[in-house]
Amino acid sequence: MDIAIIIMVILVIIVILFASCVKIVPQSYEYVIENLGTYRTTWKAGIHFLVPFFDRVAKRVNLKEQVCDFPPQPVITKDNVTMQIDSVVFFMITDPKLYTYRVENPIMAIETLTATTLRNIIGDMELDQTLTSRETINTQMRSLLDIATDPWGIKVTRVELKNINPPVAIRDAMEKQMKAERERREAILRAEGEKKSTILVAEGKKESQILEAEAKKQATILAAEAQKEKEIREAEGRAEAIRAVQSANAEGIRMIKEAGADDAVLTIKSLEALEKAANGNATKIIIPSEVQGLAGLATSFKEIVKDDSKK
Repeated sequence: MDIAIIIMVILVIIVILFASCVKIVPQSYEYVIENLGTYRTTWKAGIHFLVPFFDRVAKRVNLKEQVCDFPPQPVITKDNVTMQIDSVVFFMITDPKLYTYRVENPIMAIETLTATTLRNIIGDMELDQTLTSRETINTQMRSLLDIATDPWGIKVTRVELKNINPPVAIRDAMEKQMKAERERREAILRAEGEKKSTILVAEGKKESQILEAEAKKQATILAAEAQKEKEIREAEGRAEAIRAVQSANAEGIRMIKEAGADDAVLTIKSLEALEKAANGNATKIIIPSEVQGLAGLATSFKEIVKDDSKK
């Protein structure tokens, strides 16, 4: 029975040992394997087996992109202004072997390298340039850090300046400067608005005067055309009346001719015309000789009529 227990214990030990030698590497990870203290291989995702008592997992390496948010670092600008800048570094591990054996503490190394690189870049810039050149600083830092960390099996994918904190006195001066700039812009905008308003009012008055003058001109033209039209119609009316009178006279003469009027009738008409002329306001009347003869004949005839009546 003691032998059976011993065998069972041995079997359990063998199972435990076998289970400890089976390793499953998850996705996005790689394991660095050492054999008797020296690098042997790098396991990728999947199932693997260790050689008992000889192999061991030296480091489990995460291949995902990682983020390091470093505390603010004091930097001095070219114009001797000290400020605090904190940065964020995004990186990935591309070579687990180099990452394991080429640097002791990768995160601390990246932080130190970031601080020194940031000081070098900001030292060549003035304060105003530093505040307005974040993208330029980010690009330079990413390029320099990527080159420096490449021997460590690390690739820096992105660097961002999180905060730039100038001294309190500098911030107050900048705020006053920005306030003065805003007030200046406000005064300029107000002046431009008043100028445009004055121009628009003047243009409106000018346009109104032009329209009023054009309206008066148009009214004068229409009145003149109406007067002209009136005079033309009056002249046409008079001409029509004259034509009607002349037509009536002509018609009367034609009718007299058609009626066969003799000289006595014509003589009587002439005397009637003479009577109308005598009733006028003229002081002198010129009587044709033919009419004078007829008047004498009429007087003689009147005397004969009177004598006959007396007898």
